[in-house]
Amino acid sequence: MRDFRKYDVWVLSHELVLEVYKITSGFPDSEKFQLTTQMQRAAYSIPSNFCEGCGRDSDKDFNRFVQIALGSAHELEYFFILAKDLSIISTESEEKLSKSINDIKRKLYNLSKKLKK
Repeated sequence: MRDFRKYDVWVLSHELVLEVYKITSGFPDSEKFQLTTQMQRAAYSIPSNFCEGCGRDSDKDFNRFVQIALGSAHELEYFFILAKDLSIISTESEEKLSKSINDIKRKLYNLSKKLKK
């Protein structure tokens, strides 16, 4: 069994979840049950699916959850762009968040490649 806490990608994705919750706390009330909720769900889906995958017996099963986490990362990246385009977050915030999510995506992708070997 793998210890998810030892993976940099889990640490980074957990930190990003905390950042997303912090940022979305300032979103307009009109977005409470829309963009705010969707962003939070996509954010915590990344480390939670990674954790679930770490509990699986085979590399193939683990990789399936890495792929789900990667899909959520792509979804979250779009939400950052949307929030910027709706003027809910600044361009600077979007760039910082996009850099973080792209680091996470790169790590998930590279891990997935290793698991397939």
